[in-house]
Amino acid sequence: MHADAIRQAVSEKEDWDVTVVGGGIVGLATALRLAEHKSGRFLLVEAEKEIGRHQSGHNSGVLHSGIYYRPGSEKAELCLRGRTMMTAFCDEAGIPWKQCGKVIVATDRREVETLESIRGRGVANSVPCELLNTDGLRRREPAAGGLAALYVPSTGIVDYSLVCKSMAERFRQLGGHIRTGCPVSSIEPTDRGVVLHSLSGETIRARSAIACAGLQSDRLFQATRRHTPATTPLAAGPNQWATMEDEIQIVPFRGEYYRLRQDRRRLCRHLIYPVPDPAFPFLGVHLTRMIDGEVECGPNAVLALSRAGYRWRDVSWQDLSATMRFAGFRRLASRHWRMGLGEMTRSLNKRSFAAAARRLVPAITADDLIPSRAGVRAQAVRRSGELVDDFLFADSPGVTHVLNAPSPAATASLAIAERIVERHFAASASH
Repeated sequence: MHADAIRQAVSEKEDWDVTVVGGGIVGLATALRLAEHKSGRFLLVEAEKEIGRHQSGHNSGVLHSGIYYRPGSEKAELCLRGRTMMTAFCDEAGIPWKQCGKVIVATDRREVETLESIRGRGVANSVPCELLNTDGLRRREPAAGGLAALYVPSTGIVDYSLVCKSMAERFRQLGGHIRTGCPVSSIEPTDRGVVLHSLSGETIRARSAIACAGLQSDRLFQATRRHTPATTPLAAGPNQWATMEDEIQIVPFRGEYYRLRQDRRRLCRHLIYPVPDPAFPFLGVHLTRMIDGEVECGPNAVLALSRAGYRWRDVSWQDLSATMRFAGFRRLASRHWRMGLGEMTRSLNKRSFAAAARRLVPAITADDLIPSRAGVRAQAVRRSGELVDDFLFADSPGVTHVLNAPSPAATASLAIAERIVERHFAASASH
């Protein structure tokens, strides 16, 4: 029998208790949480040939402190708890991490006022922070330029690719199974549970599923909705399918990085961040000292022409057309087109990128920057043109969906997993 036919026959006979879709850090953490705290047969499926190929393997490696996030939000709560859980996991697994601290630098009077607001959030979120004057900033970061800064000592760095590999290994040790090269296209509820359909024609049967599909989360959600009879009751509350399908879509944004030449790494001792502009949805160029000693500069934020568009030449007409047709993206673009042009200029012109970095570290020149990696952020956007700022989950019969998990999702992944599993079994019990 052909290998694909054998795999198909075996998968149709297997009944899993829970199947997790998505081998990024949130999916891996969720699968690990299941294996550690629940009994049963658990499967994780990943579309790519390896785990952690997209957001989890292309991020900056920051262990976020939680200082930026609105007190009481999912981001604030799960980041704070998740950071503690992540550092404990790394210690147990022998993964190196470092608490290097961060300075948020104000370069004008308006930003100094915003620093006070951020400090207030830090106090409300129990994040230690210290307001620095110009002299205090110079002592912390001699090369940084600014009028004032907020020092956040609890910010750290780690290699999340190593974290993903360790989570996968631990999941397997606990009896979990991982199947790669299996792009799930829809999840169909049945009287026995759910059936997962893949683009290769493979079907997987399980009592329930958890979808952590990242860049494809909205499509999987909508395809699952189409499989559900109209008589099936929807989850109560604001996260009903009709609302999500009509108003939310993933828009991919690419963030491009440079790294500093080795002899210029001394320009950055900690992480050096700008004060976020509340009128613009992205943070802007900053400097990150990596766990391997490299110093990265970036990212900018430009529309990715594919949901896996790590370069300008990576174009998917299906993805690009879907983005352009979406009213939410058009409203977002009309609101921020000037800043968007600036981001594109920084993408295409290294001197413009260096000029953005010089707002924080005046000594940086274009010659100091070496092209580095890029990442694609799965950002949920509402039909109104507003970015979904918080983590977002939804329930359907037999399935829990993670619809928005941007930064600090890597830091918070173990706490997010805890929340997902708790929510999943509560929702399953109600159906």
